[in-house]
Amino acid sequence: MRRIPTVLTVATVVVLGGMASSSVAGADNPDWGINGTYVATSNGEWARKNEVFYDQASLRSTWTVSTQCSYPGECTGTVHSDWGWTAPIYQRSGVWYVKHTIEDWVPCPDGSTAPGLQTFRFKAMTPDGANADPTSTTLVGEDITTGPSGACGVNKPVYINMPFKLTKI
Repeated sequence: MRRIPTVLTVATVVVLGGMASSSVAGADNPDWGINGTYVATSNGEWARKNEVFYDQASLRSTWTVSTQCSYPGECTGTVHSDWGWTAPIYQRSGVWYVKHTIEDWVPCPDGSTAPGLQTFRFKAMTPDGANADPTSTTLVGEDITTGPSGACGVNKPVYINMPFKLTKI
């Protein structure tokens, strides 16, 4: 009879100990995220439209980024752009993603329009671009905007890809 209370006590300690360690592992660490004000630049000089080089205007905006991380490589938050949009930001395996819809992005011959989905994908890099550098204040990647297949009566999506850079100011 004396064994059952001992087993229950050990089980309780294991469960409570597991809960305590999981709260430490899930703690937010500001060093893991990206927070602050950044200049976001999409380089239209190297843009590709449906995989063919296609000169576009370069775009520059200011982003205010706020993130929270459960552990390195797993973060979520919000981006506010000075262009008037707000979107979620998240990180998976060291790569950051921001996605938002651009209304009226694809102009159609009949005067109507279709939306586009803009996706920014980027990570911190060393100055030579060879390796990921989690301490860098410059992040590089791509700005991809895609219009839906079937927009304007054409069963082919519009796809524009530009090099992207995010620099902390």
